[in-house]
Amino acid sequence: MAKKSRSPAKANGEAEGGRARKTPPPATPQVPFAEDMSFADDMPFADDMPFAATPSVAAPGERPSALLAPIVRRAGREVSGEDVLALARRHIGEAYKLGARAPMANAGWKGPWDCAEFVSWCVFQSSGILFGTQPRNDPVRADAFTGFWAQQARAAGCTVRVAEAAVIPGAVLLRFPQPGAVGHIVFCDGSGGTVEAHSSKTGVIAHTISARRWDTGVLVPGIRYFRAGEPVRVTAPSGVLRLTEPMTKSDMVEKIQRRLVKLGFAPGTADGIYGPQTADAVKHFQAERGLVVDGEVGPDTLAELGLS
Repeated sequence: MAKKSRSPAKANGEAEGGRARKTPPPATPQVPFAEDMSFADDMPFADDMPFAATPSVAAPGERPSALLAPIVRRAGREVSGEDVLALARRHIGEAYKLGARAPMANAGWKGPWDCAEFVSWCVFQSSGILFGTQPRNDPVRADAFTGFWAQQARAAGCTVRVAEAAVIPGAVLLRFPQPGAVGHIVFCDGSGGTVEAHSSKTGVIAHTISARRWDTGVLVPGIRYFRAGEPVRVTAPSGVLRLTEPMTKSDMVEKIQRRLVKLGFAPGTADGIYGPQTADAVKHFQAERGLVVDGEVGPDTLAELGLS
């Protein structure tokens, strides 16, 4: 995602990792299937994000769907999710930079990437479809952002359950951006893994869906998707701390706050409340350490803080 005046985290352009990871699963041998996991509901502010909505192309009273969109054809064949995924895999190992701008029309681009630019570029280069960008009709000026992905997926009616996306090669998983932070977005490989522009620390990598928080899956209208067939066992994220309404209060939040102060960051009073100032301090810490700058404390951030 490139810098946007409407997104403070992007506007700061901090070198970072992210728009991608987690804690060890419980000691019990039972691992829940993704279908049974309590993935987060849509965040209350997502509908109010200050980005221009994309109008639906469905007939009045009819819900648009990725499954009903005409499939794009190239070289005499339909473009599939596997095509998009194959292109993404060819870029594993390339560099990540928070706010990097990928020229959508440049087929030879090899980074640096940020997560939304990477996903939108791969989709456009594979299919000619601009998605998750503003504007939607100009690949030269198109700028990708997880907030645009959230809006446009809703407008197009092409969101699917996380568990469904996990078994579809080339499907997208999205974590909505919280206020003042970036989200994260990845491709699914159909067998529980991902391909993603993860962070400045790791670059473009193959990773895992498990033990990470996601808001929704997305199937881009115009691309043919196929289920991989076998169910995918996905472990639920454990103890991810983030800005919520009402706000979270716990002893662990206080430990995080005290650790941030010791490391030179400013989370406000160490009162155990995960509020906006604590989330902001977490974002600055994540940026400095090359993590995903999402303002959420999951296993990766907790480990980097030395509290796992």
